[in-house]
Amino acid sequence: MTSFTSVLGVAAALLTGYLMGSIPFAVVVSRAMGLQDPRSFGSGNPGATNVLRGGNKLAAVLTLIGDAAKGWLAVALAAWAAQRGLLPWAAIPLAGLGAFLGHLYPLFLRFRGGKGVATALGVLLALQPWLALATAATWLIVALVTRYSSLAAILAAVFAPFYYILGDKVVWRADALTISTITVIGVLLLARHRENIARLLAGKESKIGAKKK
Repeated sequence: MTSFTSVLGVAAALLTGYLMGSIPFAVVVSRAMGLQDPRSFGSGNPGATNVLRGGNKLAAVLTLIGDAAKGWLAVALAAWAAQRGLLPWAAIPLAGLGAFLGHLYPLFLRFRGGKGVATALGVLLALQPWLALATAATWLIVALVTRYSSLAAILAAVFAPFYYILGDKVVWRADALTISTITVIGVLLLARHRENIARLLAGKESKIGAKKK
């Protein structure tokens, strides 16, 4: 594969991942179930946590699965193509980054998307299942102890790159591009949670299960 075709392949993976990530499952699921648009209440965020604030647990679960699945599928498709020589290996993590960016800045919602926690988890699951498990366990432990979904997401985002580095040559073979991709995703997650961080510091952040007016 020439350098030119490699660049085209990476660009195609990024674009495909972005389009897949742009599918707003919070909105799709809510409309399909005849529920209120999640952008019209609570935090206004089209994600599973805000759908849960609407009181429908099934809708929240379906949103969570859909958002995670699109991140996983973007990476899995790129990996399938790379194994057959259709794409360079660099396209695999970058397809995940594209899906994550699509969720944050979705084409179908005028670039106003969610915070990307579930999609990031789906990307990690496709890249390294054990890494996804460790990151999800971090989220779950923090969420159960504090009942702050945002704090759980923030700490999971911080620890994910370190987990990946620590697992090198023990559980998996780490590479610089994947480390960079996971780090960028983590930084973007922190940026998307900046308002939550401010509310946490002020003691005004809502807890899991609490409805926002």
